[in-house]
Amino acid sequence: MDPGFRRGDLSCECPGPASAGVTYSTSVRTPAAVFWGLVEPNRFVPWGPDHLAALALTATASVGLSAVARRAPEGRAGRAVRFGLAGALLSGVAAHVLAAAWGGTLSLWDLAPLHLCDLAIFVAVVAILTRRQLAFELLYFWACAGTLLAMITPDVWYAFPNWGCILFFGLHGAVVVTALTLTAGFGMRPRAGASWRVFLITLAYAALVGLVNLALGTNYMYLREKPLTPTLLDAFGPWPGYLIVAAGVGLALFLFLELPFRFGRPQRR
Repeated sequence: MDPGFRRGDLSCECPGPASAGVTYSTSVRTPAAVFWGLVEPNRFVPWGPDHLAALALTATASVGLSAVARRAPEGRAGRAVRFGLAGALLSGVAAHVLAAAWGGTLSLWDLAPLHLCDLAIFVAVVAILTRRQLAFELLYFWACAGTLLAMITPDVWYAFPNWGCILFFGLHGAVVVTALTLTAGFGMRPRAGASWRVFLITLAYAALVGLVNLALGTNYMYLREKPLTPTLLDAFGPWPGYLIVAAGVGLALFLFLELPFRFGRPQRR
């Protein structure tokens, strides 16, 4: 990636080669020192123990919280799950901002949800607190077709317990858990045609982000270049072809995710 690109975002990237040449302040490898980047962290290994543990924890939390919510979705248990997930999401955002500020890398663009993963965090908060149908549908398709894939092929450079790794999987995992809990725990379902509606909204959002990229020289949503680390986009060919392929794959995933509910009971609007 062009080093002139500004890459600030909440969750979609972890500090990587840009930190090359940094002088670390200690040689003592404690978890706290690795977390704060005081020593050089180990490189993240796809499908290594850290990666598998993050995926397993996300799955376990989804099943557990869904089971709790089903007991009393409108009662105390349901409220505890809803406010707990909203608090976890907002706490993760606050932790990212504080960590970036502490490291001297915080900029205005860290606060702009211009990656789809970042926008999904705030949509998840609205969806879990209000259970509005459109917010749920956006979250369901974005989380299951986008955020989950980002966790499977993560743009992560450093391993646990580096703060970037923790926040990446913590925030992405919380978004996925929220989407699955609303579906399996609170019984929400996408309406007929929701896949197409969310797809068109996503295209409109991508067009807006593309204009931001042109104006500022940024690479939000990876519209100008692929991530530096291996991801699914690598299988989609060079720019700009990979954008067209990604859009087609995204639509196919949206349609597939709607299939289980195609013949379900009508949903409230």
